[in-house]
Amino acid sequence: MPIPEPNHTGTIDFNGWSTWYRITGEPGESGRTPLVVLHGGPGAGHDYTLRIAGIVQQGRPVVHYDQLGIGRSTHLPDEGADFWTVQLFLDELDNLLRQLGIADAYHLLGQSWGGMLAAEHAVSRPSGLRGLVIANSPASMELWLAGAAELRSALPPEVQETLLAHEAAGTTDHPDYQAAEQVFYERHVCRTVPVPAEVQATWDNIAADPTVYHTMNGPNEFHVVGTMKDWSVVDRLHLIDVPTLLVSGRHDEATPDTLRPFADLIPDVRWHMFEHSSHMPHVEEEELYLQIVGDFLDSTDLSD
Repeated sequence: MPIPEPNHTGTIDFNGWSTWYRITGEPGESGRTPLVVLHGGPGAGHDYTLRIAGIVQQGRPVVHYDQLGIGRSTHLPDEGADFWTVQLFLDELDNLLRQLGIADAYHLLGQSWGGMLAAEHAVSRPSGLRGLVIANSPASMELWLAGAAELRSALPPEVQETLLAHEAAGTTDHPDYQAAEQVFYERHVCRTVPVPAEVQATWDNIAADPTVYHTMNGPNEFHVVGTMKDWSVVDRLHLIDVPTLLVSGRHDEATPDTLRPFADLIPDVRWHMFEHSSHMPHVEEEELYLQIVGDFLDSTDLSD
């Protein structure tokens, strides 16, 4: 189905920089708690999550935004690793909620890194958070890397050899390495062929300015050597006190073990596995995804 057009776009000030946002629907008019979507990466941009704006068809406003450093928000390519922290993005999210006037009542849906950020936000027990969707996200990077190693071991031997050789040589920008990456991506990141335009736009975002992605993550989804490599929220998950939906795909690079701490430790949690998807079920099984997420959000509203 076509991606809904936004009702509003704009920028808000964040410490002298700009955070770009788009709103689909009219917050305040529908009577429905808005959904705020946190994109992945870090540093991927909102584009590939745009199909989630389809939730507006259920009468619920949807907010997308580009996190600092990517897309239509302020780029800061000269900032070092000590600048790009989880706290920076938590502060930006808090600022966005306040500036848009929705901090008193909102849902969060975080995809991949966005789910990690959403979990970090939720463990602080913000009073306005009504419901949480953690989509295709690890509870720790240790678990993510273990899952990635397992999936890599199932790749064709020649692909594995190419990946290892270039990683050892530090030549992960080599065309042969990038071709080998694609084998993994087509299996475990987005199985939709051809790649949808909004997903390609996100890859193009990262290629144009990889500052945040390379600093915090690394050169790709499975070779994590950035500042986030030791991140974990596992020991704080019991603090999440809102209804939570976990989302993952059967072929997801976020393997079941990477999400399991969320399922085991969040008090009010449910989990939906999309059988025909990898890392982007909002693209790969769009209609079912919107139904599952929409039903969850509706049930959360009704419980208020």
